[in-house]
Amino acid sequence: MAQPTLLAIVNPLSGTASIQDKQNWIQFLLKKATDAGFTPEAVFTQHPGHATELAANAMRAGIRRVVIIGGDGSVNETARAILNSQTALGIVPVGSGNGLARHLGLSLNPRKAIEQAVNGRPVVIDSGRINEHPFFCTTGIGFDAYVAHAFAKQPVRGLPTYIRTAYQAFWHYKPVAYEIDRQSHTLFSLTVANAGQFGNNAWIAPKANVSDGLLDVCYLKPFPRQAVAMLAWQLFNKTLDQSSYLSVRPARSVEVKGAEPLLIHVDGEPILLETATAMVQVVPSSLLVIR
Repeated sequence: MAQPTLLAIVNPLSGTASIQDKQNWIQFLLKKATDAGFTPEAVFTQHPGHATELAANAMRAGIRRVVIIGGDGSVNETARAILNSQTALGIVPVGSGNGLARHLGLSLNPRKAIEQAVNGRPVVIDSGRINEHPFFCTTGIGFDAYVAHAFAKQPVRGLPTYIRTAYQAFWHYKPVAYEIDRQSHTLFSLTVANAGQFGNNAWIAPKANVSDGLLDVCYLKPFPRQAVAMLAWQLFNKTLDQSSYLSVRPARSVEVKGAEPLLIHVDGEPILLETATAMVQVVPSSLLVIR
C-alpha cells in the first residue's frame, strides 16, 4: 500500500450524526481526496487523546494534510500535535459548537467542508497556551469553565443541552475573585480569545483576529439578573463588546491567580489545573489551517 499523503481522523462520538453518516462522509472524502491527487487514509479515534497520537504520527511520517471530522475538542486534540510544523489542518466541523470553524468561515455542511479541506489552501493562524494546554478558539475561567464541566457530564450533546446546562448553572454560580496581572478583580467570567466565539455563533470577542499575534482578554463583570436577556442577545448579535459589563483588551499574555487550583476550559473541554496560577500567552503564526 502506498504511503498516505492525507490522513482523515474521525471522532465517532462528535455531534449527533450516526456512525453510518460518518462512514458515508469518509467514503466521500476518500473519493474527493483521490480525485485531487492525494493518497488518503481514514481512521476512527478510539479513546480521548487518540487524535493527538494519530496526527503526531502523521506529521512525523511527512503527511502534509490532516483532516479532522469532529467537534472543537477533536480539533484541539489534532491541532496541538501539528503546531509549528508543515502539516496543515483541514476541519470538517460536526460537533456541538464548532467555534474555530465558524470563525474561519468554513462550511457547516459536512460534504462542502470536506471539499474545502481537500481542495483548500493553507493559511497561518495563531494559537494560545494556558500553562501547558494549547487552545485555538478560547480558554476560560469562571462561569464558562463551570458550564463546560457541567456540560461534559451530560449524556446527550448539542446546542439544546448546552443551553439547558448553562441556564441551570447560572442559578448556582457565584462570581469569583482573581488576581489578574497583579490587579484584583471579581468577575463572572474571564475569557481569553484567540478566535472570536465560543461556538454556535456566541461571540465573546467580536473583533478577535486569529492572525494578529494577540489574544483578546475579556472581563465579564457581575451583572443583575434582569440583564441576562440583553447580554444573551448581544452575545449572539456580535455586540457584547458594547456592554458596560464586558471589557476587552488585547494582550500577548495574561497571568491569573485564584485562591485554589483553577477550573478552566480549553476550547470547551474542562480541565482542573494542579495550580492556582494560570499563565496564558499567544503563540503567533503557529498553525497551518486549510480554508
